[in-house]
Amino acid sequence: MQRVPLAERMRPTSLDEVVGQTHLLSDGEILRQIVRNQEPVSLILWGPPGSGKTTLARIIASEVKAEFIEISAVTSGKKDVTAIIEHARQNWNLQLRTILFVDEIHRFNKAQQDAFLPHVESGLITLIGATTENPSFEIINPLLSRSRVLILQPLDKNEIIKILKRALKIENKTKNVTPPALDYLAELSGGDARVALGNLELSLSLATKVTPEIVKVAAQKRLPGYDKNGDMHYNIISAFIKSMRGSNVDATLYYLARMIDAGEDPKFIARRMVIFASEDIGLAGNGALGLALNAFQAVERIGMPESKIILAHVATALAKSEKSRQTTEAINRAIELAKQYPIAPVPLQLRNAPTKLMKDIGYGVDYKMEAGFKHDKGFLPDEIKDKAIFL
Repeated sequence: MQRVPLAERMRPTSLDEVVGQTHLLSDGEILRQIVRNQEPVSLILWGPPGSGKTTLARIIASEVKAEFIEISAVTSGKKDVTAIIEHARQNWNLQLRTILFVDEIHRFNKAQQDAFLPHVESGLITLIGATTENPSFEIINPLLSRSRVLILQPLDKNEIIKILKRALKIENKTKNVTPPALDYLAELSGGDARVALGNLELSLSLATKVTPEIVKVAAQKRLPGYDKNGDMHYNIISAFIKSMRGSNVDATLYYLARMIDAGEDPKFIARRMVIFASEDIGLAGNGALGLALNAFQAVERIGMPESKIILAHVATALAKSEKSRQTTEAINRAIELAKQYPIAPVPLQLRNAPTKLMKDIGYGVDYKMEAGFKHDKGFLPDEIKDKAIFL
């Protein structure tokens, strides 16, 4: 008979057993209230893998005495949903609640998500969707408006260690794992309890005494906790840019290393540095844009892994540079004025005058083709001639 994986055996069955997510589980917080009031509501649980989305959904169903039906948006289709809705109607007639848990709900398209709306509105089902992607972009607005979005955080190192220690105690193997090995397992987990327990289980199968070296063999490689197509991708590049803007070289290099370690496209990083050089350094360091452009070309021509040196060199230089957003803010003000005055006529003295008629009616009047020539009547349309753009 096949043994149930350790991560599944350790899955909590009550809210009191759940480690982490105190912002949702502490006394008076929403999940406690739902269980205490015995009134389930539709939820979207947004969080990274291994943060407890499925576990919490199962516990809620158990605590409010509802039938729990679990499907994955990856493998289920319209036929499956139709059958579940029909089953929920039978439960309704028996005065039994139905909680439908949809894992990776963001993978359902708009039409599939729309299909839930009337049944959520009528109370036929309580929908709990789990997603690792930002619901603002992946879940349709009508469904979001009928649900509460709860954000789950990745478990921190101490919380992962607590889960591992509890598993070892239950399995009667506390003495089989050294404290440094526990610490290393937590480091490698990336905040994912399932990964941590999986690595622990494999480590225990490889040796009677688990050390960091055994963990390294079992885990094979560190999980960077970075999805190039997901929310973390945008969070890390945002932190990288903000660190350069704040002239914090240590943070700049740390977030750069996170991206490099996760296999981010170096050209993507270089492109963002080119933008940063003009947007945030601008006139304070006119050589910054050229340096960033050179970095982009060098990265294109040299490739990884050597390009990490180029990226680090230029990112450090940009972080240490003086900063000025004068041109960035000026063009934004200019665009706003252009939107407010889209048809303001070009002053006559600035208009092109290729014919005698145009010259006779004042086109190009008194204009001189001289370097630095400043016309007495100025350069802006009358409507905005007193507006300051470059400050």
